[in-house]
Amino acid sequence: MRKPSPTPKHGGSGQLRIIAGQWRSRRFAFPEGPGLRPTPDRVRETVFNWLMPYVEGARVLDCFAGSGAMLLESLSRGAASALGLDLNPQSVAALRGHLSSLGCTAGQVQQVDALRYLESQVATPFDLVFLDPPFHQNLLAPACTLLEERGWLAPRAWIYCESEAAPSALGLPGNWRLHREKQAGQVYYSLWQRG
Repeated sequence: MRKPSPTPKHGGSGQLRIIAGQWRSRRFAFPEGPGLRPTPDRVRETVFNWLMPYVEGARVLDCFAGSGAMLLESLSRGAASALGLDLNPQSVAALRGHLSSLGCTAGQVQQVDALRYLESQVATPFDLVFLDPPFHQNLLAPACTLLEERGWLAPRAWIYCESEAAPSALGLPGNWRLHREKQAGQVYYSLWQRG
C-alpha cells in the first residue's frame, strides 16, 4: 500500500507567525482543516522578499485565504487593503478574530466559494493576488482565468501561485510573465506579473 505524501507543515501545528512589518513576531492560532497547507515561514519570507517593492499601498486579494498568513503578512507590511475569500467557516471566523484583535479595518474576509465569487461579483482590480488553493481539486487554472477575463487584475498586477505541478504545466493566461519560481518539497511556488 502506498503511503500518502506528507503534507508540508507550517512551523508549529495550527500556529502562524507574522514575519515583518508593524505586527512582526505576532503569533496566531488557526483551526486545522482539510486541504489547509499554510505557507511555511521560509517560503513566505522568500515570496515577500520578491514582492518587497510592491506590497506597500497595494490592494490585495487572497482567493483561498485558509490560515490567513499571506493576507496578514501583506497588511502588516503596509498593504492598503486586503480581501480574503474562504469556504471554511472556522478559518473565516479565526481570521476575522485576528484582524479584530489587531484593530485592523483594512482587511476583510468573506465566507464564500472563490470561483463563484470571481464569477458573480462586480470586479474591482487588485494589485497583488495570492492563489494557494487546496491541491488536486482543479481550482488554480479556473481561478486564474476568471481573474484575467473578468477584470480583477490591475494592468501590472502580481500573482503568486502555490501548486502541486511545475509552473510550466499550469496553463495560466498567456499574458502573464513568470517572474520567479522555486520548489519546496512537493510544492511549487511561483510569482507572475500581468503583462
